[in-house]
Amino acid sequence: MVRVEARSTVRQVACPGCGCRSGQVHGSYLRFPRDLPSVGRLVVVALRVRRFVCGEESCPRRTFVEQVSGFTRRFGRQTERLRSTLVSVGLALAGRAGARMADVFGTPVSRNTLLRLVASLPEPPAVVPRVVGVDEYAQRKGRIYGTVLVDVETRRPIDLLPDREADTLAAWLAERPGIEIICRDRAPFFADGAIRGAPQALQVADRWHLWHNLGEAAEKCVYRHRGCLRPMPAAPDAPQETEEPAVSSPWPTGHRFAERTRARHATVHALLAAGHSKRSVARQLGMGLNTILRFSRATTPEELFTGQWQNRVTRLDAFKPYLDQRWQDGCINAWKLWEEIREQGYPDGYSSVRDYAKKTLRGKPQPIGPRPPSARAVSRWILTHPDALAEHDQLQLKAVLANCPEMTALAEHVRSFARMVTEQEGDRLPEWIESARDTTDLTSLSRFAQHLERDLDAVIAGLTLSWNSGVVEGHVNRIKMLKRQMFGRAGFALLRKRVLLAP
Repeated sequence: MVRVEARSTVRQVACPGCGCRSGQVHGSYLRFPRDLPSVGRLVVVALRVRRFVCGEESCPRRTFVEQVSGFTRRFGRQTERLRSTLVSVGLALAGRAGARMADVFGTPVSRNTLLRLVASLPEPPAVVPRVVGVDEYAQRKGRIYGTVLVDVETRRPIDLLPDREADTLAAWLAERPGIEIICRDRAPFFADGAIRGAPQALQVADRWHLWHNLGEAAEKCVYRHRGCLRPMPAAPDAPQETEEPAVSSPWPTGHRFAERTRARHATVHALLAAGHSKRSVARQLGMGLNTILRFSRATTPEELFTGQWQNRVTRLDAFKPYLDQRWQDGCINAWKLWEEIREQGYPDGYSSVRDYAKKTLRGKPQPIGPRPPSARAVSRWILTHPDALAEHDQLQLKAVLANCPEMTALAEHVRSFARMVTEQEGDRLPEWIESARDTTDLTSLSRFAQHLERDLDAVIAGLTLSWNSGVVEGHVNRIKMLKRQMFGRAGFALLRKRVLLAP
């Protein structure tokens, strides 16, 4: 340990209560604040401080202790240098990781001390930005969401709001009338809050969100025309007679209930053929007389396969032809099949579709020929610039577009929208919307165009101006990292301090 003895030489000190300066000393005592370590050794300062008598009769303080400016504070057990260092560690690494790092530095503190130091920091100074970005972040994914606001010009976060309601955003914007531009996504609550809180500001829809929404609409359009993805098979020269499949037993060979029934059926008929009476057979086998009568009347064991083990009508039967066709089309994901028939009205859960795919569909032969591309792959080809596509993907895309005129129209609309995004030609948007709304065979694209028309001014500004929400998305990812560091302790107040004050 390194011990440093020090004392103050100031003759008069201002009273913290009334501000009057006093030089009358009441007494003195030692304080031992810790300082930053030196060459790996703990540094402790033995600081002798004086207690002064306040000469102002109206002051509620009779005595007060001097504080060394920039070195100590009231009730502080660390110097200001050590305190600022621990605050920086807490802002960067939070509790547990910060405590481990401080221990490596030679200043062991607990994780709770670091979090208390971060929570005690003053609020950052209020600023009124000219261009503000708005987006949501998840405090608890799927349940609780908040709002982050970023100064787009300085790329610094300004504030965090505890929810994503339009009223909260409108109240925050109303307190800052100097905002001129608001960058946001196409969420309706942000649009409503911006209109009510800052009617003078120009709203700019983010281009990335527009392109992402167009990609989702394009994938839905491709999925609705997935029948065009598989090439048409060549017509056979001569019709071939198909043999009728043999009716299989409701129970497969090897099923324990089936084998037991077959064995009992053979035993009963063998005893009856040997001349035993039905009552004698019942006594020998330990079975009821009515059971022996049923076995004796059945000429084959399959006639006894009735009841709960026989194939019965289920809710899935109406959807089995669709499942068989989709399986032949190349979709072998049971969860995807269940989502598709659920949209068509299937009321039950995923397990029935999974069992049907495992027991029935996997045993069926796959179609001869190459597997058709998925809807996601085709939509990716359409959304990618033609010069950036691989040669194999270009050939597959040409084959798809040649088989389906709807896909050709979709590709033309997507590439026209891409030119507006890259070349910032927002004035062409009304013409594009009118053209996309006329595509009756592409319902998802038409619906996307209608949604753009509801937020037309913000979308035109987003396709014309250079402002975007990219920096806001970066801070949303940063908030996710901070929440993972403070898992279980990331309350709104502490999270807000780390987001706004961390360098």
